[in-house]
Amino acid sequence: MPWEFERVAGPFSFTEGPVWTGDAVLFTDIPSNRIMRYVPHTNACEPLYYDTGGANGLARDRQGRLYVAEGGARRVARYEADGSRITLADRFGGRRLNSPNDLVVDDRGRVWFTDPRYGDRSDMELDHDSVYRLDPRGDGSWDITRVTFDTTRPNGIAFPPDFRTLYVAESPPAPQGHRQLRAYPVRADGSLGECRVLHDFGPHRGIDGMRVDAEGYIIATCGWTESGPGPRIAIFAPDGAIVAEHPTPTIPTNCCFGDDDLRTLYVTGYDGGLYRARTDRQGALRP
Repeated sequence: MPWEFERVAGPFSFTEGPVWTGDAVLFTDIPSNRIMRYVPHTNACEPLYYDTGGANGLARDRQGRLYVAEGGARRVARYEADGSRITLADRFGGRRLNSPNDLVVDDRGRVWFTDPRYGDRSDMELDHDSVYRLDPRGDGSWDITRVTFDTTRPNGIAFPPDFRTLYVAESPPAPQGHRQLRAYPVRADGSLGECRVLHDFGPHRGIDGMRVDAEGYIIATCGWTESGPGPRIAIFAPDGAIVAEHPTPTIPTNCCFGDDDLRTLYVTGYDGGLYRARTDRQGALRP
């Protein structure tokens, strides 16, 4: 049966990056430079942080700390418990990052993020759009390593529960380029092996954001109204087979599982809303 989505917050400007905190959903309102907080038990939704540097993707680590891909500020940051913010990375090889888009923290505390540039590319200092890994040092600083050399617009990023594969949405603007769901094996040293293309979306809009559920299935936001099957949540098996598709009331940008049983999917979208649907799947605890 199709999942039934209801709008629970908004519309705001353009929403992205939902993440579950244990009692609330945090998500970004990119043009307004805000991180919002929606509490399901009270249905309240209020700004949590302002002046967020065009925050896009959000992630949390084992300690519950919030990591932010600040696309406008061209950096990856972490928010501390007191609300202060530290920069983890804003340059690679001495050159400014493009526009960090999405990120995930693995079970070793390493931060993996995508760095595409959509729209105006005239002020880019790098000549590539890549995925990076940030490794924490003992002194509080971070090493940055480029891990993909075959991406043109890497967007969504996710790990399965065993952290042995990195899923990357290769999402150049349609109809140019190849919109693909890619799987990269993660080697023991943190480098990536050769990717497998699990799904090719052809000329249509591919994946923006995604999550992996407790069984290792990829829950992806994809599609639009201009071509193809339309806006939807697509569920992929680890081998790339599509096992289900659920239409969404907005062009979806990203998603996360939430609520006490992690069976509610929260979805952000082009229309600035936050939506939810009860599902037959369960999210994986992260990390």
